[in-house]
Amino acid sequence: MGITATGTGAVDRASPAERLSTKVDGVDVLGALSPSRAADFLSCPLLYRFRTVDRLPEPPSVDAMRGTVVHQVLEDIFDLPAVERTPERAQEMVAQVWEQILLDHPEAALMFAGPAPDAAQWLVSCRDSVRRWYDLEDPRRLEPAERELYVEALLESKLLLRGFIDRVDEAPDGALRLNDYKTGKAPREGFESRPLFQLRFYALALWRSRGVVPRMLQLVYLGSGEVITYEPDEHDLLATERKVEAVWRAITHAQQTGDWQPQRGPLCGWCAHRAICPAWGGTPPPLPEPTVGEAGSPGVPQSEAAVSEPAPSG
Repeated sequence: MGITATGTGAVDRASPAERLSTKVDGVDVLGALSPSRAADFLSCPLLYRFRTVDRLPEPPSVDAMRGTVVHQVLEDIFDLPAVERTPERAQEMVAQVWEQILLDHPEAALMFAGPAPDAAQWLVSCRDSVRRWYDLEDPRRLEPAERELYVEALLESKLLLRGFIDRVDEAPDGALRLNDYKTGKAPREGFESRPLFQLRFYALALWRSRGVVPRMLQLVYLGSGEVITYEPDEHDLLATERKVEAVWRAITHAQQTGDWQPQRGPLCGWCAHRAICPAWGGTPPPLPEPTVGEAGSPGVPQSEAAVSEPAPSG
């Protein structure tokens, strides 16, 4: 399954830099950025620091782990012949994936040691997410072109973009649809920009690496049984590129000044670092000694955590 502990409160994939990232020979790369780390900085620069600079550990969370289990089932179901991709078979796979995670990472069971749902209730919630998927899509009628596709692209600014796309579908005419699964509920109308930013980021990386603009971006919300679609164009992707580069400049400024400002928001209730956050009366640890990483940006290592959505969106 290729999973390991990451800084998003889940047991997840190994870092793409360690497994898949290519060497960029003869190029002075500014740094590397994934959509989840960009989203961290946009929501709270201090959270970005805790996860990417300090690399503070985070305990597994039931919400993030649900995302890990459900994503794995929705990936593995396509290993079966189409006729066998039934809702019943997918339900069985939930327990199988969870058992494998426990074999590889017994510490994941600690999620249920506190005031959290018991494991049986939690597994039911995982199965509910899988069941809702069948209300939205039928894997017996789908043959993805790619699953868990790792993409990376070097922009003209020398910033390296990278990430994993949950599923890529290809139409007979070659048109591409990028799909992202969310185990949480769809955002209220007018609040779709953050999750769509992640898919635009992937679309930008695909466009810059393959020269192809995906025809459609699709967010599949398994918590509420809803689908959000968007059709990007080159204008959208150029705007996304400008935003990504602006985020990187802000990250570089924070690194150079040591000014990682906390930003209170709705996700603070799920943050594993609230006790040391000054916005909640805590004291962050001293910054690590500056180092020059492979990316050429002091103290900001090129090797980022694998891209997965922080809890609770899944």
